[in-house]
Amino acid sequence: MTKISDTSGQDVVRAPKKKPWLKWGISGAVVAAFIASAIPMLVTWSSAEAAVESSELRFATVEQGNFTRDVSIQGKVVAAVSPTLYAPAEGVITYHVGAGDAVEQGQALATIESPELKSKLEQEQASLASLKMELDRQRINSKKAALENQKLVDLAHVTLTAADREKRRADRAWEKQAISEIDYEQAQDELNNAQVVYQHAVQDAKLNSESLAFDIQSLQLKVDRQQLLVNELQRQVNGLTIVSPVSGIVGNLEVDQKNQVAKNQAVLGVVDLSEFEVELGIPESYADDLAIGMAAEINYNGQLHSATLVAVSPEIRNNEVIGTLRFSNETPAGLRQNQRLTSRIILDQKDDVLTLQRGPFLQNQGGRVAYVVTDGIALKTPIQTGASSLSKVEIISGLTAGDRVIISDTQSFNGAESVVINQ
Repeated sequence: MTKISDTSGQDVVRAPKKKPWLKWGISGAVVAAFIASAIPMLVTWSSAEAAVESSELRFATVEQGNFTRDVSIQGKVVAAVSPTLYAPAEGVITYHVGAGDAVEQGQALATIESPELKSKLEQEQASLASLKMELDRQRINSKKAALENQKLVDLAHVTLTAADREKRRADRAWEKQAISEIDYEQAQDELNNAQVVYQHAVQDAKLNSESLAFDIQSLQLKVDRQQLLVNELQRQVNGLTIVSPVSGIVGNLEVDQKNQVAKNQAVLGVVDLSEFEVELGIPESYADDLAIGMAAEINYNGQLHSATLVAVSPEIRNNEVIGTLRFSNETPAGLRQNQRLTSRIILDQKDDVLTLQRGPFLQNQGGRVAYVVTDGIALKTPIQTGASSLSKVEIISGLTAGDRVIISDTQSFNGAESVVINQ
């Protein structure tokens, strides 16, 4: 079999031609793209007026959502009802209880000895008794006078009846020409006279009755007035025994046992332990924002209890206004007088607004400028802020949700338009 030889012996190995222009073209395109994308950054970096390390700054992101403006203050627990009792009259006081004693409503706490007031009561009671006797005497006299007046009326009526009878007899006699004209006219005159006397007797009796009734009424008014005076003095004498208006414990005794007290002098206090409130010293900067009925929260033993602002003092003392919070629901158990609690008053609530965490940057340039960080560059941006809370501030304009803002002190930037943030 004949073998056919190949051409491998004639083959020549040649090296491929190199195309350096393609390699350099691709490299140039990559470099050009990098330079094109970096030019704005390089321009910004070159124009930056300052540079700072990021570790020296604090940042926060602008958020959109609900905003609550509030003020957090530590207050003290006070009794909602803690009346101070005063001496109703001048005298010597005798305490029946001591400080810290538990008392019930209506229980006698102290007694004041006032001989002057008791003597005045006895004098007025005697005057009242005298007036009542005078009134009774006047009623008896009025009955006697009324009886006498009725007697006169009756006698006048009898006389009138007799005169009328004589007139009728004279009429019949005159018809028969049995009496003279003078006798007939005399009978007529006697009848007229009896009628006049009777009419006057009736009118006099009526007027006398009204006069007697007026005298009785006048005396009755005097008795009533004196009775009111006696009642008032009796009330004052009864008030010399000071009773507890509420159930609770006795507070401080303002004077010593058996000491002389003046009228309207404070003598002791009673604390009602069934209901408590929280008293707050609110900075005067919030005074114009406070209103009765504002919602609040009280932190007690790690739990938040809803409350309501029920009172705000009308005056400022020591740069504070005094506010009072009352629990909206049942008062928590275990509260103690003067216990310190942290409270929060909700001044305002807004929905769907831009907010930013508070920081020292708000103190620079009146809070009208913020530095927004983009690609390692902080740009000075005018902003407008609104209400502020303990942790956040409302952003009205200048920023958008998601912006990264420097919230630390920016005073060292000296108002630079842009600042490089070194990582």
